[in-house]
Amino acid sequence: MTLFSILSAKHGQSACLAAPAAAVLFLAACSGAPRESLPPPISAADYERHIVTLASDEFEGRKPGTAGERKTVDYLISEFKKLGLEPGNGDSWVQQVPIVEITAGSDASLNFGATQLAYGKDMVIWTKRPVPEVTVSDSPLVFVGHGVVAPEYGWNDYAGVDMRGKTAVILINDPGFATGDANLFRGRTMTYYGRWTYKFEEAARQGAAAAIIIHDDKPAAYPWDTVQNSWMGPQLDTVSANDNASRAAIEGWITRAAGDALLQANGHSYEQLLMVASQPGFKPIPLAERAGGFVRNTIRRSVSPNVVAKLKGSKRPDEYIVYMAHWDHLGKTLARSGDNIFNGALDNATGTAGLLTIAKTFAESRRRPERSLVFLAVTLEESGLLGSAYYVANPISPLKRTVAALNMDAITWGGPTRDVTVVGAGASQLEEYLARAAAKQDRAVREEPTPENGFFYRSDHFNFAKAGVPALYIKLGIDDREKGAEWTRAQNAEWTLKHYHKPSDEWVPGTDLRGGLQDIALLYEVGATLAREQSFPSWYAKSEFRAARERSLASAD
Repeated sequence: MTLFSILSAKHGQSACLAAPAAAVLFLAACSGAPRESLPPPISAADYERHIVTLASDEFEGRKPGTAGERKTVDYLISEFKKLGLEPGNGDSWVQQVPIVEITAGSDASLNFGATQLAYGKDMVIWTKRPVPEVTVSDSPLVFVGHGVVAPEYGWNDYAGVDMRGKTAVILINDPGFATGDANLFRGRTMTYYGRWTYKFEEAARQGAAAAIIIHDDKPAAYPWDTVQNSWMGPQLDTVSANDNASRAAIEGWITRAAGDALLQANGHSYEQLLMVASQPGFKPIPLAERAGGFVRNTIRRSVSPNVVAKLKGSKRPDEYIVYMAHWDHLGKTLARSGDNIFNGALDNATGTAGLLTIAKTFAESRRRPERSLVFLAVTLEESGLLGSAYYVANPISPLKRTVAALNMDAITWGGPTRDVTVVGAGASQLEEYLARAAAKQDRAVREEPTPENGFFYRSDHFNFAKAGVPALYIKLGIDDREKGAEWTRAQNAEWTLKHYHKPSDEWVPGTDLRGGLQDIALLYEVGATLAREQSFPSWYAKSEFRAARERSLASAD
């Protein structure tokens, strides 16, 4: 393991001696900076140890509500205690999130007229209502394009249709993705309107009996087997006061082939209607068929913990910087032979390990942060960012006094890079803090290469952003110092295709962690700088989250 901020002379940088694997890494090592300006060491050995432990078969894929949850939570609390941190929720290390586990039976059925779709092969459906069974029958089908109602864009895919009792057939992603028109929404950059979570929420607001999304690998950014692995088997959710009665009775996905067959039967093709639905003025299209669906449920209610630790600030302890990562993954399944544990090594043992590693760095620092640091390991990210949503709705530390949320989710494998990726670039002043820290590593800040995938809306910082708290989410850069950008792009694409939400996302001895440690050091530096300051970073003027922050800061205590 080399010192990550120092590259060998053969790469055109100043030379430093290689260090053994257990060596510590420094943000400004060999920079010539005075010793007192250097941060405390960030331990590569501890980072690897945490990943290996959390991603082990013993932890059973860290699914909430299982033995793997108990082992994970016990491990996190034990590690925080070793560091001398305080419980983050009064006298407790946890914030219990009420949840319900709903398991759809394998006899779930969905038909469009006389066409019966096969569960798993052609469709995956479920209900968010914690009831023994739900039935939708003789429901008129309506193609509603992207399923978006966005007044700020002058867009309403439900214009002129009463969806009560009807089934919405919906495209994934945004109109701008299909056309490539930079002036349509945000062009190929996904907005929240492109996320599947929004589409189900909007269909429910419209009164739909069922909401069905047509899956397509490219705009979804993952293949059909990711849908199968994520949505078949037990599903976890929080429950509203009305037991989710306001949700559509049935939600789900159908394959691109099944969607195309449905549209072909109505005289259209998928590609044709994709372009029609991506033009201003689109109106929903009634389809000739009627939908029928049935889901039988097994229901179990429980709680799952967010784990919270705190390092109290020395001067402004009532101002908070949140470091966060989700500890949960998909657990294990009896529905497959062979390796049936979804270990979640990259997603997200890496982020959870990064959380512990940064916590140790601060705890062992000679200089105590002036603001309080909160280390938040949230549950139920894989079920729709539910643990972080619960925290934001029930904040332990006031959101108006929360300076920033710094998120670690799936810290990429690989070597040092010349750049660092900002997910959702152009959002807040936190990117300026990141740029200054990156310059110390001789790295440039870049926008994400695939903004159309909507990664900003797919991890837990998003809930903080919606509430107005400036949030930063970064990824390892694209330009690998040793192997170049094309190699990195190919590796990322291969990992998503072969390992994302699959049992093969597991720890492999010898995995290169140097690049991830670069990013951990960056986030440490950003937080350390914020902890020394008195000002609060802001969202940029055009950010959709700026108004929420202004309302929060102006609110009474």
